[in-house]
Amino acid sequence: MNLLAPIQIKPLLTPITHGQKIMMIGSCFTEHIGKELSDLKFTVLQNPNGILFEPASICRSITGYLEKKLYQESDLQYFNDLWQSWDHHSRFSDPEINNSLNLINNSQSEAYQFIFEADWLLITLGSSYVYRLKEEDRFVANCHKAPSQWFDKYLISIEEQVSWLDNIIHRLFHVNPKLKILFTISPVRHLRDGVIDNNRSKARLIETVHHLVNKFDRLFYFPAYELVVDVLRDYRFYDIDLAHPNYAATRFVMDHFAEFAFDEPTRELNQKIREIVTASRHKPIHPDSAQHKQFLEKSYHKTLALCQQHPGLDFENELAYFNNLGI
Repeated sequence: MNLLAPIQIKPLLTPITHGQKIMMIGSCFTEHIGKELSDLKFTVLQNPNGILFEPASICRSITGYLEKKLYQESDLQYFNDLWQSWDHHSRFSDPEINNSLNLINNSQSEAYQFIFEADWLLITLGSSYVYRLKEEDRFVANCHKAPSQWFDKYLISIEEQVSWLDNIIHRLFHVNPKLKILFTISPVRHLRDGVIDNNRSKARLIETVHHLVNKFDRLFYFPAYELVVDVLRDYRFYDIDLAHPNYAATRFVMDHFAEFAFDEPTRELNQKIREIVTASRHKPIHPDSAQHKQFLEKSYHKTLALCQQHPGLDFENELAYFNNLGI
């Protein structure tokens, strides 16, 4: 008896490799993929604006990177004892306005440098719903727990999403001819919208992305959403909130992503990297034992050998840990 629906995922014709630069933008599921790639020593710049869910904010953030937008004091608002940006996640908020501006503008500058050199842009869309700030008549990326009466909620049409993303894709390809873009739809369920409206929202994202993928030859789609919703299809693969995929579901998706995105030599290298990173995170019960010191010495030489084979990989932290006997 087959308890999982079969799914055919054609691998990328041009696989992702360690020598490439990868920018990642989008929902919280983006950060699952980004953490995995960072742990495997890929060159990754992840969510320069923080977590973003919908196409309007994602397109506005990319426009800001391309134009090297730097934020001014007038771009921030003070409420809930913090200076906040409507374009950024709350991790950029701070009680001191200069601290917030420095966090934002340092990230903007890094993104500006990175996007012109990137080989891949991974965009994970989470929702078709946006919130319009009434006072300024503009969409916001984050409401920062401001009073709900400040906003109108709006479901973006497929036509609007296609228009925004089509425009930004043309701009990206113009300034970075080598760039390839990979779309995913987040399997996180936005239950606060209600089950029906969550499904409407996801359906619009799926239709938008496939319209664009069929139009551009450097656009690709990885079915993270379908793997969780249509293949796993069970609440045991969600956390207690019944909205976020749990570790087992995320691991299932990442295993398929590896088959989709990497060639065999990269997968073999990833396994070696994973063993070293796992060893560096080992917490010994008896750190002063001879057995643990032998483990560290063996791990150090193993890491050093891999560094010599692949000089572009950064194992500075791991080598320091092993060489200092885990102290």
